[in-house]
Amino acid sequence: MKALLMEEYKKFRYTDVPDPQIADGHDILVRVKAVSICGSDIHGFDGSTGRRKPPIIMGHEAAGDITAAGRDVTRFKVGDRITFDSTIYCGSCFYCQNGQVNLCDHRTVLGVSCDEYRRHGAFAEYVLVPEHICYPLPGDISYEEAAMTEPAGVAAHAFRITPVGLGESVAIVGTGIIGLLLLDIVRASTSGKIAALDTDPGRREAALARGADAVFDPADKDLDRKIREFSGDRGFDRVFEAVGASAPIQTALGIVRKGGSVTLIGNVSPKIELPLQSVVTRQISLLGSCAIAGEYPIVLDLIARKKINVESLISKKAPLSEGQIWFDKLYKREDNLLKVVLIP
Repeated sequence: MKALLMEEYKKFRYTDVPDPQIADGHDILVRVKAVSICGSDIHGFDGSTGRRKPPIIMGHEAAGDITAAGRDVTRFKVGDRITFDSTIYCGSCFYCQNGQVNLCDHRTVLGVSCDEYRRHGAFAEYVLVPEHICYPLPGDISYEEAAMTEPAGVAAHAFRITPVGLGESVAIVGTGIIGLLLLDIVRASTSGKIAALDTDPGRREAALARGADAVFDPADKDLDRKIREFSGDRGFDRVFEAVGASAPIQTALGIVRKGGSVTLIGNVSPKIELPLQSVVTRQISLLGSCAIAGEYPIVLDLIARKKINVESLISKKAPLSEGQIWFDKLYKREDNLLKVVLIP
């Protein structure tokens, strides 16, 4: 099969590699119809995360058709249209048994190569996945839309673990893909005011177009006053941070009200500075949100009912063979791209 193989950091080769072979009774072989480039793939592109060590076929946001299935597969058949989670969990450890499959003691992730394991992903004509992470596609969802289920699931998980009350105010710091998808989910779930914060004016405009009540520039010297005026002089009840670096996390902690919560989704920096006294004396709850834990069905339903508008976030659809071009553009932040979907 053809695949986009990262041979070394920042360098891909579109080449022939062996077809994946079913080795377990629960394996499913998927003919990939669409696979999107994740922000974590971009960070892995230059080796900064240490979780995409070459050689590796990256890619974990995908959808396609089943072309073969192991003897023990019962929920699917050849020809079914599916998407799949990025996390492969064991199903039997303490965390899996308690519904926290995203925290599985034995978890691996598609398209990731680190010290512990190497698991080739979906930047290829075919990918092998276990049955238990697969989900059927509603008939009217395209493969390209379905490839966005994974990032939408990340946003949905963050929302689900956050105690957002009806009518509470919400702020989203960082309006990249996850932030904008989260905005859709928040808007569909609560009647409270929603604000979005981003240093990029184009992304602030995108947030307004998706239903934010207000947008702010974190670099605005008058930000504190504007936030107080918008939030009734208290700050926001719930704040989501979707970048994962010191500056935006400081912004999130600065705009949350006393007794409120900040949910951390972004994961760019391994360490950040934390204003401990402000967190403690204002009794701020910090929540870390990791991956997805069962949100796929509700996300697929929301996409099917157009409550989550994924199509508008796709900036470009291109052949998988052009992967190097589009990775370079995303890495260099060219052309104001949000999401690029590659077609094998």
